[in-house]
Amino acid sequence: MTELQISVFDKNGELKCQASDQDQAIMVFEGTYEEGDTLVFETSNTGAFYVIRIDDCMDESLVYLTSPKVVYTIPFNEKKISYNPKCFTGERHYVTMRTAEEYEVTAYRNLAKNVMDQHGDHGCYPHAYANVETRGESVFAARNAIDGVLANASHGAWPYESWGINMQDDAELTLEFGRPVDFDKIVLYTRADFPHDNWWINATFTFSDGTTETVSMEKSVKPHTFAISKKGITWLKLSNLIKADDPSPFPALTHIEVYGK
Repeated sequence: MTELQISVFDKNGELKCQASDQDQAIMVFEGTYEEGDTLVFETSNTGAFYVIRIDDCMDESLVYLTSPKVVYTIPFNEKKISYNPKCFTGERHYVTMRTAEEYEVTAYRNLAKNVMDQHGDHGCYPHAYANVETRGESVFAARNAIDGVLANASHGAWPYESWGINMQDDAELTLEFGRPVDFDKIVLYTRADFPHDNWWINATFTFSDGTTETVSMEKSVKPHTFAISKKGITWLKLSNLIKADDPSPFPALTHIEVYGK
């Protein structure tokens, strides 16, 4: 049995709500989130898979935890606009954590998705980070590329959040899995808010085994799918992003998916 615990703390570290149980914890917080509040998820077993729901209007996250404690900061103000405006609002909140079932862990799925990803290394994977995010704004953060939201026909507030590169030619995004994974397909949803946006005609994937793959893309609102098979990969990097010959200086990535086991 794995001991699980969910807590809500305020900005001063005072406990506002808590629930704990074996293998599955269910917390109903009767109250309003305030700036500085955090959700804390704890487990007695690390190096394992869990299914966590941080808010009742967001998807569950199937995550791999390497830390016994994951601290999730409730977003407010500018940090909030990359989320569904209904998230974290109201006076009753349903938050859950459970040990993932074996069939969930071993299923062929998108290994990159993590709706609860956030800045910093919190021992919760998958995790995305980048060497640049446009103006440091939440709607252009690297985490947006793995949050499960695919709308790419515009840019800015939810559901059009994306990874923005601030017009930097050396921009690169890294996706960490936290453990070795095998996959056979990578999908990129490039942002397609034309004519505001440019697009990439070439990009390079670098993998943790030292190999690389260069791919070609075109101007499209549809996803770009690449049959790339790798085994035992712990991270990948997207870089060498070559823009099209177009007046717009704003290419961006809405989403990345990596399919495997």
